[in-house]
Amino acid sequence: MIPWLTIAIALPAVGAALVWALPRTAAKASPAGAAQAAEASASTGGATATAVRPAATATGAGGSAETAKRLTLGFSLATLLVVAAMALRFDTSQAAGLQFEEVHPWIERFGVNYAVGVDGIALVLILMSAVLVPLVVLAAWNEHEDRPDGGRGYFALILVLEAMMIGVFAATDVFLFYVFFEAMLIPVYFMIGRYGRGDDRTRAAVKFLLYSLAGGLVMLVSVIGVYVIGGSFLWTDLVGEGSALAAVDPATARWLFLGFFIAFAIKAPMWPVHTWLPSAAGASRPGTAVLLVGVLDKVGTYGMLRYCLELFPAAVSWFVWPVVALSLVSIIYGAILAIGQNDMMRLVAYTSVSHFGFITLGIFALTAQGQAGAALYMVNHGFATGALFLVVGFLVARRGSSLISDYGGVQKVAPKLAGVFLVTGLAGLALPGLAPFVSEFLVFVGAYAFHPVPAVIAAVGVVLAALYILWMYQRTMNGPTKEGLTGLRDLSARETWAVAPLLALILVLGVYPQPALDVINPAVERTVGIGSGAADTAAAGGSEGAAGAQEEEGDAE
Repeated sequence: MIPWLTIAIALPAVGAALVWALPRTAAKASPAGAAQAAEASASTGGATATAVRPAATATGAGGSAETAKRLTLGFSLATLLVVAAMALRFDTSQAAGLQFEEVHPWIERFGVNYAVGVDGIALVLILMSAVLVPLVVLAAWNEHEDRPDGGRGYFALILVLEAMMIGVFAATDVFLFYVFFEAMLIPVYFMIGRYGRGDDRTRAAVKFLLYSLAGGLVMLVSVIGVYVIGGSFLWTDLVGEGSALAAVDPATARWLFLGFFIAFAIKAPMWPVHTWLPSAAGASRPGTAVLLVGVLDKVGTYGMLRYCLELFPAAVSWFVWPVVALSLVSIIYGAILAIGQNDMMRLVAYTSVSHFGFITLGIFALTAQGQAGAALYMVNHGFATGALFLVVGFLVARRGSSLISDYGGVQKVAPKLAGVFLVTGLAGLALPGLAPFVSEFLVFVGAYAFHPVPAVIAAVGVVLAALYILWMYQRTMNGPTKEGLTGLRDLSARETWAVAPLLALILVLGVYPQPALDVINPAVERTVGIGSGAADTAAAGGSEGAAGAQEEEGDAE
């Protein structure tokens, strides 16, 4: 049997090692490149000088950086081909089990295994990650020419992060999942702190690290508790009625659930532990922001489905209404703050806080429609928000600013760029016919089946989404052309190749989402079946649900 998942994890890791091994020498600007930068600065009053950098010579850092880019793109495309081949072999008729499983002893004394496998939800998230990485590489091709290493380290970190992202979605050993969960912090920290933008990038990187480490340490306590009680780290040994976790004391189950949930809520992020995201996204290069919001944050919502709901079904009823309430606050609060932003990167980050509220609402509605919509929303959000971050990055590279007030009338000088910006923005507000609409609609159907009130409140977020997206587009693309933007260039061929696949996926999944749902639904049926008892208890109402859970606890004792 071909070890598809191991190959998919190893390929980018090997690529990162090769990129990192390239020689690092000082960059030297060529006279022609310096003259080009001076001419561009003079013609635009310095407004777009950051978009044209001195060209490095073919030797030294210039040659090394160019080789690093090509190696990174090659390995990321190879990883995509492997993941795509694996996806074509995925059996959608197999009810709910894991596929492409591998289990190898790792730390035998403590029962830790290298165990990987995927269900439909994990597969689509791995596929999404593999699609986004080569597009990020293309979009970031010239982002780091001002760095001494020409961006060689940044591209190596992208490949390291890709290996970690695939690993965290594929892990079926709880301890291995925790290792990948924490290891992802290292490349992201340096991608923000070393290769970010602005004077606050170091502070934003430290804030991201501290929040994530705090959540990870809380989860570690629960991971240890799971092993002590369940006697295994293997996910397949811990789920189901016959597992030791199924018979655990209800109070203990609630504490273990909470340890996992706090870590996942921070990673997602949910209100009120969301504050690291706008800072991190605002200080990141657009490529980093795409991976941060498009993939890494999905680890939190994926973890809620895979670990919180499936490992601790008896504890779910205690937390359904509090999590639904937090989801509604995230939806409204994130949207309102997005409306008030002048920085486009921070605005898109706050929209993600709102969108993740929809995802967690769908998960904890504990209905088949809600959870299928939440799982599909993870994928659609990754493509739609990833495309929006890339387009914002193209604007920032040209203008040298992410402030909305520095733009205006862009559609008159760069119509293709403005058109792509509009389509990605409309996807962000879930326009019918575009991918996020399908997932958002399923979340609403599932939430309404759970209880009408949360669905009605969440609908306010749809109205607010139209406000922050359309207002941002109006202020940046319409009206008179701002001074310094008259020479703004339109999309280049490389930038078109970076964003076109995402636009195609947004349109295809918006019109015909059934293939993705066919892959997701069997896994969703399993989680809904596990949480059906909790759903019955929670749907009775907040206080009544808690009372019912207390009664169940008394019966168990």
